[in-house]
Amino acid sequence: MATDTHEVTADEDGVMTEMDALAVGVASWRLGAGRARQQDPVQAGAGVEIHAVPGDKISKGQKLFTLHTDTPDRFDRALDSLRGGYTIDPQAVEGTGARDDVVLDRIS
Repeated sequence: MATDTHEVTADEDGVMTEMDALAVGVASWRLGAGRARQQDPVQAGAGVEIHAVPGDKISKGQKLFTLHTDTPDRFDRALDSLRGGYTIDPQAVEGTGARDDVVLDRIS
């Protein structure tokens, strides 16, 4: 378990229509969940906890992500990675672009 956390909350009401997996992954890496070089340490508790996914109705102030790390000075760079890594559309209809689309195909 990481010693420090930071919550990312929604700035507006709407529907989350997009989430960039690369942006979330880079944020996690910047928090210490991965290595830049083989000799770098990895923090077992570092990473990004996701609380909302595309298609979810979002309320202003709602928790979207919780960032975890043992090195709090890593938060700023992780937050830089997340900026633009998700979209909340105030005009979208709940369920758009969403969890229903996770299943690509069914095999009988």
